[in-house]
Amino acid sequence: MEKLKVAIIGVGNISESHIKGYRSCPNAEIVAFCDINEKQLKKRGEEYGINNLFADAGEMLDKMPEIQAVSVCTWNSAHMPCAIAALERGKHVLLEKPMAMSKAEAEKIVAAAKKSGAKLMIGFVRRYGNDCNVVKDFIDNGYLGELYYAKATYLRRNGNPGGWFGDKLRSGGGPLIDLGVHVIDLVRYLMGNPKAVSVYGAAFHKLGNRKGVKAVKTYNSVSASANDICDVEDLAAAMIRFDNGAVLNVETSFSLNIEKDEGEIQLFGTKGGVKLDPEFKMFTETNGYLSDIKLATPTALDFDGLFENEVAHFVDCVLNKKPFRSPAEDGVEMMKILDAIYESAKSGKEVRL
Repeated sequence: MEKLKVAIIGVGNISESHIKGYRSCPNAEIVAFCDINEKQLKKRGEEYGINNLFADAGEMLDKMPEIQAVSVCTWNSAHMPCAIAALERGKHVLLEKPMAMSKAEAEKIVAAAKKSGAKLMIGFVRRYGNDCNVVKDFIDNGYLGELYYAKATYLRRNGNPGGWFGDKLRSGGGPLIDLGVHVIDLVRYLMGNPKAVSVYGAAFHKLGNRKGVKAVKTYNSVSASANDICDVEDLAAAMIRFDNGAVLNVETSFSLNIEKDEGEIQLFGTKGGVKLDPEFKMFTETNGYLSDIKLATPTALDFDGLFENEVAHFVDCVLNKKPFRSPAEDGVEMMKILDAIYESAKSGKEVRL
């Protein structure tokens, strides 16, 4: 059985999910780790028995020509240089979301992939969940009719991760570019990947990192410290209009005075509506009556296995020359939307795309 030889660039929090995904895939083998944090690099190497450890991606790729593919799991500002370094050397790339810091950077990555011929997939992991598969099955079989409106929330009460996530120079933004990416992309995917034509956005920096609050955080970065910078938004909201006439309202936060963390996606169609919270619920008409439908097996919507599914798909597509479910073009479209939301939030005006 042919095995894809893989390296992980960036061994922080999210890398664990990639590592476990590759380790559960019989067609893949991790051969090297790379990170600029020597302590974290050594820790991951010892944890997973990887002896080829590098502080520089270019050096790793040059010294280990046997590497065929990489997962880029760095902070956002390093996505473009690391991805391009791999692509220019003919290595296939699974690039974590968000694709880059901007649409302009994303386009440079795509150009490098096209020039080298190497494959480039974006880590829109929600596309690989059972919940996505179930909803898409209902949509594809006509149960929702024409989808024309959606609402999505990804709200944390006290979930600023700290570390590089709050440093705009490394992250590019706060909850919008970190969390909003997930729900915006999932809605677009389920709607058939329409293109955004206009955006109205708002962003607020009011609560910051909630320093001094005596409460456990929802999420902590391995790079978090007492001296962290926090200059990103803690709440962002937007209305996105697509070229097929559909509209998405999205809200996302790191810090917000709400009762509890919230993550919901709602899709509204002419025949029915769907709500994921994460349990699947469908609202429709049956025999002339308004009716609610729930699955008999709600565990089918369990989020377990998201990254394993994503990594297995990446490996299969590379080895067997198949198209990706989350291609680079969708990553560029996402960056276009995020750029527009931040621009609109800054200007206070609608941005047309």
